Formats: sequence, structure tokens, C-alpha cells
Amino acid sequence: MARIGVVTFPGSLDDHDALRAVELCGAEAVPLWHASDSLSGVDAVILPGGFSYGDYLRCGAIARFSPVMTEVIDAANKGMPVLGICNGFQVLCESHLLPGAMIRNEQRHFVCKDQRLRVESSDTVWTCDFAAGDEITIVLKNGEGNYQADEETLKRLEGNNQVVFRYIDGNPNGSNHDIAGITNHRGNVVGLMPHPEHNVEELTGPSLDGRKFFSSVLGFLGSRV
Repeated sequence: MARIGVVTFPGSLDDHDALRAVELCGAEAVPLWHASDSLSGVDAVILPGGFSYGDYLRCGAIARFSPVMTEVIDAANKGMPVLGICNGFQVLCESHLLPGAMIRNEQRHFVCKDQRLRVESSDTVWTCDFAAGDEITIVLKNGEGNYQADEETLKRLEGNNQVVFRYIDGNPNGSNHDIAGITNHRGNVVGLMPHPEHNVEELTGPSLDGRKFFSSVLGFLGSRV
């Protein structure tokens, strides 16, 4: 059985939701502590949403220097699947595993809604069960989800098919090019602002669209056995 680790930072809010989503989708969920220098032999890592270290300095800026992130960065650079959700996306950008940065939402308000997305790329380990062009609904909740990058970086992301998700039916936070999620060039590291772990059960989510994130990575990991 695949083992997927979920990191808990001081201030993480959605780590237990991510652990539950991993289990519901058929993998072994492994809690990982921010102060650990080991990934406990996991096959993939999720950086969850929340307010790591109180979002002091900048969102994700302090979490990037947690001991466990040294291991995550090394493993990601060697090809391990890593998913950053909301605050986890911010941590990935601060760690330079993904380009760009998040700033305050354009309207300066916290956003909490069921958000429509278009899948732009299925060429990642976290989206290979989707098809490009799929339209999905995923919970969105953030105050600093406004993705920004310089024009050269945006051109590279668009040209290399590294934009993975785009907001449709309105841009909720002002992100450049309506970007909701991106990947690295290799396709093993994905960051997005919406929360797929909240879309795995009919009782608590507006859809089951989040399940395909987890089935995608499990399919990828299974293909390597």
C-alpha cells in the first residue's frame, strides 16, 4: 500500500482533513511533524492548508525553514510527488519548488466558496486521472491567494503547460491569468489554492472532484512498482 505523508506545521488547520482524504482514497496516511528530519519512508507528501507559524513575515516563509522541509525539498528534486494545498502552495513557492508568490486577495477580503476550476493539464502525477478541459468544483478558502509572477515566468508557465488549474466563472482573488494551481517542469510538484481534501465525501463537500487528486497519485505510484 502506498504511504502518503501529511506535514503538520504550527498553525496547520487542514492536516487531519488531508490525512482522512488519503485514507478514504485507499492509501496509508502518515503524519509528519515539522521538526522532524525524516519523511518516515513515505512515497508522497502533502503540505496542507492553514496558517503555518501564524503567517508571520509572509505566508509560508517561516515554514519553508522547518527541518522537515529540507527533506521535502530534496525528495521533490529527486522526483517524489509533493502536493501543496493553499498554505502548502505558499510554502512551495517560498521553498522555490514552484515559481511565483501569493499576495493579499485583490479585494482584501477572505474568500470562502465552492469554486469552479478548469483542469488545464493532466500531465502531472496529481492530475493524471483528469482530462485537460475538465471542469470541477473545489472548495476555496483564503485571504492571500492572489498568485503573482513576472511576465517572463508567466510566459514560461503557459508555454510549458505548467498551469494546472484555472479559475472559471470569475477570478476570486485577482491571480495572474486566473491561475489556481501550477506544477514544476517535471510534473511531480503541484500547488493549488483550492482544497481537494474537502471534496472527497458527499456529506461534507459540494462534489467528489477531490478524489481524483488522490487516485492520480496512487495510479502513478502503482505504475512504478
